[in-house]
Amino acid sequence: MAETSPTYPASLNTLFEEPSLREQFEPVRLADAEIVPTLQLPLAQSIFGHGADETALDRVSRGEISFTTFLAEQTKAAVSGTKDELKPEQKRSQLLHIGLAALFGFLQSNVTGPPLAYNPSEVIIPPTLRPDAAKLRALRAQIIRELSVDGEAAYKLTPNVELFAVAKAILVDAGVLVEDGPLAARTARTRVNFLHQKMLSETTGTLQDAIYNDLEEISKVILSGKSTAQEKGRFLIERATIHTHHGFDAKARADLEQASIQRNFQFALTGKLGKRTKFQERDTSQLVVLAKSADNESTEKVEEEQDSQPSGPKNLDLNDDTLLESISFTKDDAQPSQGKSVTVQDESTLPPALASLDAGDQPKLDPVDSAILLSIASAITNTSPDNGLTREETHPYATRVLEGGSSNWQIYTQGLLIRSRIEGFRSRTVERSVLQMQALVDQVIADTATLDTQASASVAEPTTFLPRPEKSESASAAERLEYIWILNFSTRWDLEAELASRWVNLGGLRTALDIYERLQMWAEAALCYAATEREEKAKSIVRRQLYEPTNKDVEDENDKYEGPELSPLPADAPRLFCILGDIDTDPAMYERAWEVSGNRYARAMRSLARHYLTLKPPALDKAEEAYKKSLHINRLNHGAWFALGCVQLELQHWDDAIESFSRTVQMDDTDAEAWSNLAAAILRSPQPENSAPEVSEPLADEEGDAEKAPADPYKRKREALTAVHRAAQLKNTDARIWDNVLTVAASIPPPFTPFRDVITAQRKVIELLGPKKGEKAVDLPVLGMLVDHLVRAYDYDKLLINVNEGSPTAPEYVVRKGTIAGQILSLIDDSVVPLITHSSPLWLLVARVESFRGRPSKAFEAHEKAWRATVASSTQGAFQMGDEKKWMEVVRATERLVRDGYAKYGPMDKEGQENADGDAELVAKDWRFKARSAVRGILGKGKEFWEDSEGWSRLKELQSEVGNDQDTKDAKWKRLVKTVYLDPLGRQRTWESAEMQTRPADSPVDGVSIVAIIDKDTGPEILLQKQYRPALDKVTIEIPGGLIDPGETIEQCALRELKEETGYVGVVDRTSGILFNSPGFCNNNFNLVYVRVDLTLPENQNPSPQLEEDELIECFTIPVKSLFSRSKTLQDEGYAIETRVVALAEGIEMARKWSLFQ
Repeated sequence: MAETSPTYPASLNTLFEEPSLREQFEPVRLADAEIVPTLQLPLAQSIFGHGADETALDRVSRGEISFTTFLAEQTKAAVSGTKDELKPEQKRSQLLHIGLAALFGFLQSNVTGPPLAYNPSEVIIPPTLRPDAAKLRALRAQIIRELSVDGEAAYKLTPNVELFAVAKAILVDAGVLVEDGPLAARTARTRVNFLHQKMLSETTGTLQDAIYNDLEEISKVILSGKSTAQEKGRFLIERATIHTHHGFDAKARADLEQASIQRNFQFALTGKLGKRTKFQERDTSQLVVLAKSADNESTEKVEEEQDSQPSGPKNLDLNDDTLLESISFTKDDAQPSQGKSVTVQDESTLPPALASLDAGDQPKLDPVDSAILLSIASAITNTSPDNGLTREETHPYATRVLEGGSSNWQIYTQGLLIRSRIEGFRSRTVERSVLQMQALVDQVIADTATLDTQASASVAEPTTFLPRPEKSESASAAERLEYIWILNFSTRWDLEAELASRWVNLGGLRTALDIYERLQMWAEAALCYAATEREEKAKSIVRRQLYEPTNKDVEDENDKYEGPELSPLPADAPRLFCILGDIDTDPAMYERAWEVSGNRYARAMRSLARHYLTLKPPALDKAEEAYKKSLHINRLNHGAWFALGCVQLELQHWDDAIESFSRTVQMDDTDAEAWSNLAAAILRSPQPENSAPEVSEPLADEEGDAEKAPADPYKRKREALTAVHRAAQLKNTDARIWDNVLTVAASIPPPFTPFRDVITAQRKVIELLGPKKGEKAVDLPVLGMLVDHLVRAYDYDKLLINVNEGSPTAPEYVVRKGTIAGQILSLIDDSVVPLITHSSPLWLLVARVESFRGRPSKAFEAHEKAWRATVASSTQGAFQMGDEKKWMEVVRATERLVRDGYAKYGPMDKEGQENADGDAELVAKDWRFKARSAVRGILGKGKEFWEDSEGWSRLKELQSEVGNDQDTKDAKWKRLVKTVYLDPLGRQRTWESAEMQTRPADSPVDGVSIVAIIDKDTGPEILLQKQYRPALDKVTIEIPGGLIDPGETIEQCALRELKEETGYVGVVDRTSGILFNSPGFCNNNFNLVYVRVDLTLPENQNPSPQLEEDELIECFTIPVKSLFSRSKTLQDEGYAIETRVVALAEGIEMARKWSLFQ
């Protein structure tokens, strides 16, 4: 049979000459049949060294140069040579095709499949360099070692690595194609570097710089007006994929959004009514992605070819007893009133093309549009893969691609992979997740099997979880590679490692270790052991790759490998040394990793810096130096810049910290913490001493010199405020960031203070922290500054507007809310006051605000609350522990209450109130009595510790200020009367006495006294109380009692007073006749009411008194039988015993002494 003639791409010789191809993003599409012929071109064989003289190949054999370097030299020589008949442009065009053919072959054999139909080593490597399998393995190992960049090594068993060596040598290292070449040459170089980056264990700064430099140049051409919308869309998706790999998710999302616009691709994450479980009876809103590709020829072609193309890898069923295989959405025509989408945007903004879609039967997507959805899912999960809400948001994107029946094998595979990653975190889907991942791995292993039996004779034939597909059922290499660059693809070994990691999470340690050991991923195996608290085994695995056995003459499975270092060390030695340092917490290992990498392994310095930060105290200077060294190698490492900035904040290197956090936000402007720290650094950095004034240029029609505006002295603080504002936008619920906004804004003094920012930040802090911290969420100095500004800068009357103006109704005045003053008042009324519990300074600020408003009664009350707060918080220290600081706080608070509160506001007219005669009512006509009571109370409490102290003297002086005799006509409780009468002998006499003024007209008595008896298991006890009495200037021991109210019976009065003063409820036992207190002096009378208190009642379990504001009462009980002896003891302790208590005690003692009731 005659051999078929080789097939070559149409652009083989014209790519560098044809003007129409020079600015195309992707003009070369190699078919399966064109790969091998291209690699077998005479130019290719010459570059590979076939037919080269032995001298050149001997340099490779002896290890003087690597095979990749040899290929690059051969490429340069071929371009500059003149022996062949090809013109320079034709040579360069063929070289680009040769490099791309090698690149596609490498991707086919390591990423996509199907299996190569040729042996790459035979096509590429000269026979003299591969005389046997050992030589071939050594050559490949040398190529792989040369792929290490910045200490990061490529996978040591990378199959068919000679294909990548050809692509890298021709498209990158030789440097003969990009200069004056077509755009495709730079695109090819970018892709080779990106694939190289993906092959390394971590991203490297060297490759990242090269990739992004090329991307910038490509974008200048593609995103101009010359390129088609389809080209722009594909480039933006590819760039988004690169962004995602490097962790720039915000940039990726922006590019994907632009790509969808360019392609007129409409999609939305929304909600549709449907059922998710088999037993669900009612429809609930389910997340779904509605998506529709643009109607064009490519979409029609996709639909036409759908039936003729293979469906893709096996999509495993869920097989769950509860969850449905897919969501059953409600049909819109079945329930038209409930079939509408619920979206985060306004419903009217949902495009009609999407609103009309049936969520359960959507049209097929263009493969490029499917790639957009998958890239969005990758960008979302890349940010927070463990977040449950994130996974719920991501899953519909993968589902839309899979259930939409993507027409491309590789895109469908990527959809299955992303869904598997998402479902691995849920108990009901984790089984399918692992099995689907296993099936995908098996598929890739089967599809990337090598024909190179010479170099892999010892490798067993790979087995698969599912039956291997027939050739007719599998997609071609060209189809699988068509969209590879717009997908976040993984190599076969990375997929297997991910599967092993999944088994570790499920507890399948043995299965995971089998995979790692088969792949010879010793670092991952060690980390697997370390994660399961088997550090010694992990150390043994790592040290075996780095050190010789402890005793070479004896084979020991438990050898700790403490011999000398191996020579040469493996390519991934820097990483292994770092893992060893992590396990042993040994900084020497990090330093050794840095050394063996030629001072290029950035992770070593990052690990060393973190170690310095764990020391006690932290070695901040050394940590800073280590981070700087790591960033010198990889200047685009976001986390390292952030950590360096934090260290510099601790060192107070403010300008350096500004530089570090500026770099951080440049790489990721959504990092709220970095913005906040940047603000902190700017705020603390000194203002430049010689800051130049701003120059205002004169207008064209003006004469004279440019006007110099004065330099802004708060420029730094305004910059800090801008930064922290950005942080607050990104993390709107972070109280620390809002507190930083508050601090920065308030640091700019009036009149330049951004008051709106201060008010907004304080309100937000209260909103976030108020429920937990209460009044401590209020920044007292800042609120004081706001109140100062309010009082000094505004006239309250001018802030008022009549909301009923022009209306016949009575005028109603309110403060204009939009003004700064209105916002301050709203902040205090709505946010601050509801929080205040024990803060005296806050109540004093409220008093100032109420005075500003012209509300003296409210200011009066605020002063009283401020005083009570101070007394309550200082009582223990001042009156029980003798704390002078607390005592003086009470003294100052009392002086402030009397002078600034009672004396100032008490005599004022109460706002908006008049008495029956139409005269203004005073705020507190008894303010002097209140003042004397407050001062006497504090003096009584402080007598034991503070008599004759400075504070005592100040209170005595204060007492004299308010202690003037009161005119009896102003008395509230009693008045003095002079009575003229005839004695029994008929003589006229006069008598002065006090007359009560509180007795209601319908009552024969002034009040009641209560003998409350509590029944206890140990016997009856009487309820007594301690109360300070200003007239005696002592604390008295009394029984409960009080004045009767109009319309109240004696018994009702007794039960009410008992509840108010003690918190107890009781039942009246009996009531005495009318008794008189002091008939020689006063006409006061009362009834004695006996009440029983039942402690078993729920109301009496935790009694809560309801005291008036000026009452300070402490309740306690005494056994009735001990009342006499305890009364004597209390009297000896300095208490005044009220007459009724003495009478009860003496009566009980008399009955006991005379045995009256035996």
